[in-house]
Amino acid sequence: MDPEAMRRCMSFGFSDKSKLAIGQCMDYGNIFVVILLFSSLFIFQFGHTDENGFKNSTMRLGADVIVFSRHLNNGILTQSIGLLSYTYMMQTQLDRIVVPMVHYQINTSSVSFEILNDQEHFISNLSIMLHWSPFTSEIELLKQLDEIGCHGTKIIIYNLWFNDDSNMELDFDFDTEDICIAGDIKREVDALSSWETLNEQHTANRLRYSLRVYLSILYLRLPESFTIILRGQVVDLHNIADDLQYPEFILYKPHSSDESAVVTTIGFVKEAPEVNVHGFNIYHKNRLILPYWQVVSYLRSRGRGVVGVLKADFIQPTHNKQDFERTSLFAKLEHRLKEMTWEYWDCHCQLLGYQKKRPKSQVPIDTLPPKPPGFEIPWH
Repeated sequence: MDPEAMRRCMSFGFSDKSKLAIGQCMDYGNIFVVILLFSSLFIFQFGHTDENGFKNSTMRLGADVIVFSRHLNNGILTQSIGLLSYTYMMQTQLDRIVVPMVHYQINTSSVSFEILNDQEHFISNLSIMLHWSPFTSEIELLKQLDEIGCHGTKIIIYNLWFNDDSNMELDFDFDTEDICIAGDIKREVDALSSWETLNEQHTANRLRYSLRVYLSILYLRLPESFTIILRGQVVDLHNIADDLQYPEFILYKPHSSDESAVVTTIGFVKEAPEVNVHGFNIYHKNRLILPYWQVVSYLRSRGRGVVGVLKADFIQPTHNKQDFERTSLFAKLEHRLKEMTWEYWDCHCQLLGYQKKRPKSQVPIDTLPPKPPGFEIPWH
């Protein structure tokens, strides 16, 4: 990020979507996120971030975050450092949000070094950073920038939150190659039956507490230059559609004239019928929004094990990318996915040993015997 992009990222209320909306996806180059936990840390790299989502997500993980960014353009290298510290603002009892930043510029041809802040603000902001961050000198701060290279961003989150039991919300010990949500991990796997273990180890359940599993299905596809590294290990892309048995490909035409038909992949999970998993994985512009969205409540196993994958760019996600706006387009999609589930199940359930549901016999009304006095036909 250049200095202006850094200000938009870390200040509150900026957006490039419009003058009124808040929250915009911008390309900030390579981004490294580091969560500090004493001697433990993890890093993952991605290609863009959301200006409003950045503040929400980082402050949800920890009280404080410091951002380092470098931007190279036409031989001019800028480097910026910004601090968003809840600890600083609470302990100094500030009545406003203060986000100290310092900016530098380096001319790579003349190797000239220039501070872009005015002297008073630079000294003040640098002093706050050194007092409220893990770094004690300007040299240490600049070293973090050198480790980025000529273009990229590093985000360090520290003073992680604790839950009501005074335990850290994130678990770094359960798996040395993963970060988990504490309290949501089934540790006593040996005490579970084989059926319970198979269900618990399925992606649909593990993504709720495992960052590695969640990241593995977060994108439909990754470009060659895109890498996610979690605790020193590359996260392998996992395509949910590859796990389906007896897959079918169904075209869905959105109820809007300017959208072309999209392909829905539907099938049984490979562990069916043993696992109790079903639902659709809905992606928007390559990113997973709704994982294993259960559009039906199956009765007597009808729909059990049916999973689908769909890229739905024609509906808009909510600002936190965890759901979709509840519009008429969304409601129509939900209705059609319910139909797809029933249709697929009725055509393929025998392949898993289920008995196909027999249609109810239809008897014309005029052939029914006359009802006795006081008797009402129970319509359903």
